Amino acid sequence: MSDKIREMLSALRVEADHAITRAELAEEKNKKYEQLILKQDQRITDLEHKGSVLDIEFEKSEAVIAELKQTQEQREASSHNAGLIRKIELLEEELEVAERNMREAVERLQKVEYKAEDFQRQVQKAEEERDEWERKYEDIKRRYE
Repeated sequence: MSDKIREMLSALRVEADHAITRAELAEEKNKKYEQLILKQDQRITDLEHKGSVLDIEFEKSEAVIAELKQTQEQREASSHNAGLIRKIELLEEELEVAERNMREAVERLQKVEYKAEDFQRQVQKAEEERDEWERKYEDIKRRYE
């Protein structure tokens, strides 16, 4: 009878050791995911900054275009009209490039946000799994104390 109890205790110890090992691995994974989330958060911050810089550039370009259009209207009758039209066309092209860059930056930001949310879900799942293993370990520990 005593041998059976010892065998059961030994088996439970082995199972508890395995559970602890899995919990430690889950904690390691959790740390890695947290570091990855921090990196992604930094990348998001960088992209947000780039987006705000592009917004400022976009607003400046719009202001310049509006100013040039007003100038064009005032000088339409003059012989310098062709040069101003060319400037406006160039600025409109720059505006299109700035808008395209801004859209691309926003798309990249959205992709990074999606990845960050995915990593957060993975971290949460790992934490829940770790918590479950810790509960199981505590239950087993309480039973055999």
